[in-house]
Amino acid sequence: MFRFLFAGFLLAAAFGARAEIVDIENAELASLLSAGVPIIDVRTAPEWEETGIVPGSHLLTYFDERGNANPAAWLEKTRAVARPGNPVIVICRSGNRTKAVSQFLSQQGGYPKVYNVKHGIRAWAKEGRPMAAAAPALASCRKAQTC
Repeated sequence: MFRFLFAGFLLAAAFGARAEIVDIENAELASLLSAGVPIIDVRTAPEWEETGIVPGSHLLTYFDERGNANPAAWLEKTRAVARPGNPVIVICRSGNRTKAVSQFLSQQGGYPKVYNVKHGIRAWAKEGRPMAAAAPALASCRKAQTC
């Protein structure tokens, strides 16, 4: 009987230890950015170049142009720009890709809170929020082989 109770406690603790995934709108994104929470843009280089990026974004493609991903390698790069144990923001074009990325960070990344930008960069730009050219950040991450 004790073993079943103990096993149940461990199972409950494991589920409670998962990160919280929070879908956010642009106003909360702006607030989190001003508080210094790191933002990771998971789109591809052509997408960054086409639209620009949220200023301060770390450019780390999760799914390539063919839809392939290398989660372990991506997580290693992520940990270099967003420390495990701290919150992190993820953004893509429309909020769809970051749903999967948020789940991955929640289950395996070690981040207590993952903020998913619900409508992505499209909504950010549509509201006239600050944008930056991707070229400098892209050149930097290509040089360091981190994007």
